[in-house]
Amino acid sequence: MRKLLTVYLGNYCRSPFAQVALTRRGGKGVAVRSAGLIGKWQDQPANPSVINAARRLGLDLTSHRAQQITLEMLDWADEVLAMDAAVLDTLQAISGERSAHKLALYLRSRDVPDPMGQGDDAFNECAVLIEAGTALHIDRNVP
Repeated sequence: MRKLLTVYLGNYCRSPFAQVALTRRGGKGVAVRSAGLIGKWQDQPANPSVINAARRLGLDLTSHRAQQITLEMLDWADEVLAMDAAVLDTLQAISGERSAHKLALYLRSRDVPDPMGQGDDAFNECAVLIEAGTALHIDRNVP
C-alpha cells in the first residue's frame, strides 16, 4: 500500500481536501494523511468553504480535524506532497536528509493557489484543481 502525506500551513483547507480526493482516487491501494506546519487550527474542523467545495464534488470533509506535522508522519509516508513551494522549503528544512527524497510539490511544477480570504468561487476552483492533480499521484480510480 502506498502512503501519501499532504501538507500545508494549517491543515485547514488545501491539504485535507487533497487527502480526501487522493483517498477517493486511490481506493484501497493508498493510505493518505494530511497535516499542517503550524498548530493554529489543531483539532479544529476544515474551513467551512472547503467543506462546501468538497461536498459539491461528492467528497466529505466533515470528520476532518487539523493536526500538526510530526517527524513520525514524515517517516510514515512514502511521498510527502506540499501544496506550495514555501511549505516544501520548510519541509526540507525540518526533515533534512531524513525525508528529502520523498518531498515534492503537489502539482509538481506550481503551487496550489490559496483561496483563504476569498469567496466560494476561489475555494471551488482550488478544489477542482486539487482533484485534477490526483492524476499526478495515482494513475487510475481503484474501487
